[in-house]
Amino acid sequence: MDRSNGVTRRESELENGAAMEDVGAKRSDVEREREEDESVEKIFESEEVPSWRDQLTLRAFIVSFVLSILFAFIVMKLNLTTGIIPSLNVSAGLLGFFFLKTWTKLLHKSGLLKQPFTRQENTVIQTCVVASSGIAFSGGFGGYLFGMSSVVANQSTEANNSQNIKEPGLAWMIGYLFVVSFLGLFSVVPLRKIMIIDFKLIYPSGTATAHLINSFHTPKGAKLAKKQVRALGKFFTFSFLWGFFQWFFTSGGDCGFVNFPTFGLKAYEHKFYFDFSATYVGVGMICPYLINISLLLGAILSWGIMWPLIQDRKGHWYPANLGESSLHSLQGYRVFIAIAMILGDGLYNFCKVFGYTLYGLYNQFRNKSVLPVAAQSRAEPSLSIDDKRRTELFFKDQIPTWFAVTGYVAIAIISTISLPHIFPQLKWYYIVVIYIFAPILAFCNSYGAGLTDWSLPSTYGKLAIFTIGAWAGASHGGVLAGLAACGVMMNIVSTASDLTQDFKTGYMTLASPRSMFVSQIIGTAMGCVISPCVFWLFYKAFHDLGKPGSEYPSPNSLILRNIAILGVDGFSALPKNCLTLCYVFFIGAVAICGLRDAVGKKRARFIPIPMAMAIPFYLGSYFAIDMCLGSLILFVWRKMNKRKADAFAPAVASGLICGDGIWTLPQSILALAGVNPPICMKFLSRKDNVRVDKFLGS
Repeated sequence: MDRSNGVTRRESELENGAAMEDVGAKRSDVEREREEDESVEKIFESEEVPSWRDQLTLRAFIVSFVLSILFAFIVMKLNLTTGIIPSLNVSAGLLGFFFLKTWTKLLHKSGLLKQPFTRQENTVIQTCVVASSGIAFSGGFGGYLFGMSSVVANQSTEANNSQNIKEPGLAWMIGYLFVVSFLGLFSVVPLRKIMIIDFKLIYPSGTATAHLINSFHTPKGAKLAKKQVRALGKFFTFSFLWGFFQWFFTSGGDCGFVNFPTFGLKAYEHKFYFDFSATYVGVGMICPYLINISLLLGAILSWGIMWPLIQDRKGHWYPANLGESSLHSLQGYRVFIAIAMILGDGLYNFCKVFGYTLYGLYNQFRNKSVLPVAAQSRAEPSLSIDDKRRTELFFKDQIPTWFAVTGYVAIAIISTISLPHIFPQLKWYYIVVIYIFAPILAFCNSYGAGLTDWSLPSTYGKLAIFTIGAWAGASHGGVLAGLAACGVMMNIVSTASDLTQDFKTGYMTLASPRSMFVSQIIGTAMGCVISPCVFWLFYKAFHDLGKPGSEYPSPNSLILRNIAILGVDGFSALPKNCLTLCYVFFIGAVAICGLRDAVGKKRARFIPIPMAMAIPFYLGSYFAIDMCLGSLILFVWRKMNKRKADAFAPAVASGLICGDGIWTLPQSILALAGVNPPICMKFLSRKDNVRVDKFLGS
């Protein structure tokens, strides 16, 4: 998608509004007939659109609940391993269609079907599932929330006292999510008309999801969807069984296929190996080629060049007697240089999207009198057949502005009172300041996502970490206060952006705004319970959770905690020459982002993305190799049969991700029950193998 010309295109439409109306009034009959032939709503004109209450069916929420559990495991696993989470909208829409289509087909055969399955109901399921699984990300289980724990705090010597530590607890996590996760929904409800109708924002992900759901409910699309589900099922089964098979060989540390030294033992020491992860092969098939190549380049730059050079300076740049995991040794360079790149990329894109937002708003209000309220409007005669129908139904079921404002204020008051009881370091006046600015930032994030498809909740969260952490200070639990504030801000801007995407999807599938809002509320409530329970299962089952080198290192937790330490303590925590390197990589990240925008979309395809390059800096390259293999599979498949690859690659990738992700449920249960794998498969050098043989022989 061309992110550079979203505002320019919209500005051009406004400046030439009168001319467009004249052209629309004088279009030829041939053009009108062509438009009718291409109209989506002409296909569905014989179908009655259910009322908003009829779109919210019990069966839809039962299916949503089941899928929410599935996707919570998938997102949690991704969160706790690398933090790279691809869009799962296609999977949610496809599986929702499959389950309810099967359900209604069985009822129809038995003569018990009272209400047919509609695309509006499909949209409700997709919205509910994405809202629920979104809490697994914005809830901070692989980020700020787990970053408060002693497991992460003990990896550094700064701010690891009781005032800056809060251990995970199921009850307080559920309570915390319930008081912070709904504010974002109420903050953007009054602006839905200005976003969708007046500004005609694209929301590429929401639009793509709507096209997908519409296609499912055509005869041709239903046949394709059936084949896609079959492909997803095959690879789900393969991925699940592959995960089960690998488990048998993981009886001890560094055991199993996941530690196979693919490129030799020396490369393995520097984290260059293929770990046979079906999940990240699937993720690689979904993520753009440039993301995967950027990850690999970042791994080569860091683990292949920089870390060996810095390691040679042991005893000069950092004490030789420190363990490698200490933040005052090599690990400090890994973490803080990665943070510098992430902040450079994040700051640049925040300023860019914020600038687009302000410039776009300036042009909108200069050329057209628009008030940001949900007042009704008549469909303009120049609109297409589809837009006339969609606009008419979009205005049919209003959500009163007073309801949204009252809801926001009421939840803000409850949250302001209750949050200091959960986090005494987070004072009530910090929360009030956040809630005053949050609606503005939520609008900016939602508007920016509509223009560029970039939602930046983690960037807004880091902003809250620095401001609130520095305000609280080191002596008053500033690290914990900053992390808690990060969660409040992330939840508001993330849910606000998700809801506006859903309004766009609902607009294009004729789903009522009320049903979208209610579905988002119910999905968020599900996520507030399901996600903490899934995390709790991981937390209890895997005792090395959050530790470097473990199966689930939770890298973003360490990153966010150290950002909070930087915000409170300044740069005193950095090892020698680390600050200089951080400046270099921060400036480099900003410069690369600027260069990508300057050279245009065609050439930018060959310039890596700094944010993606930073992730392997502290994790290694094993997952980047998995993802590049996924890209290679997709590339070859497209060369052989592009149409088939485009149709089935998302389903195959989703099957690989879902199967491996859901395997963690029985794996966790086995661990809790004390059932351990029977075999340890290790890979040793010839020298070590001789020593082991001698030891065993003696």
